[in-house]
Amino acid sequence: MSTISPCLWFDRDCEDAVRFYLSVFPHSNLLTLTRYPADMQGEAAQEFAGKVQRAVFELAGHRFFAFDGGPMVRINPSLSFFVNFDPSRNANAADDLDAMWAKLIDGGFALMPLQAYPFSKRFGWVQDRFGVSWQLILTNPAGAPRPDIIPSQLFTGGVCGRAEEALRFYVWVFGDGELGNISRYGRGMEPNAEGTAMFAEARLFGHWFTAMDSAAGHGFAFTEAASFIVECDGQSEMDRYRAALTADGGRERNHGWLKDKFGFSWQLARTALPG
Repeated sequence: MSTISPCLWFDRDCEDAVRFYLSVFPHSNLLTLTRYPADMQGEAAQEFAGKVQRAVFELAGHRFFAFDGGPMVRINPSLSFFVNFDPSRNANAADDLDAMWAKLIDGGFALMPLQAYPFSKRFGWVQDRFGVSWQLILTNPAGAPRPDIIPSQLFTGGVCGRAEEALRFYVWVFGDGELGNISRYGRGMEPNAEGTAMFAEARLFGHWFTAMDSAAGHGFAFTEAASFIVECDGQSEMDRYRAALTADGGRERNHGWLKDKFGFSWQLARTALPG
């Protein structure tokens, strides 16, 4: 079965970021870390000498990829990660949430302050010192169980209003998934259009993903700094996904990278990657 994992692009501080996350999240492991050669030639290349070419690691059992790519693009909250603290599975959920918040906000800042909201007794959205965004939430124990970490796309600007469409598209592309819960904006919730996705979720290859629309003026959009890596079962599967993801306005880039019609970046790998 194919797998989908998030991949984060850092500006020469990837190793520091990865080791920081390993210290913050329980049940975490560094699986592999490869470096650019130390004897790289050329002024530009020397800036990456010894830096991380690829890191593969697990946070709370969820696999991530990361690398040092330079300053061309920067991570922003268009891709964030829900971190679920479920009181039905952890009697110390609220305290553990607060402790993780304290670590993540050190050197970072709050996008939404840690407090009570209509959808959760305790929630906060933080952008950490490396630019990665995390949504820490005390989940409702009466709801259906969800994984500890879930990637979340934020559809803004020209793609605002297309979050649900995107999840339906991804379910169709990969052919192994289903839509989950969808909460919509209602009347009087301007600037968000009535009926668009305040929160939506889908399961792909057994992993949950979420998406949200926001018509606020955020000033950021999807970039290559946050992508999904799809490990494909052979060339035919890779070709099928490439054709589907680049249809209707998507485009292929270099070295297996592509952007779908919503502007989100994907990387296709023909064989399973180590780790």
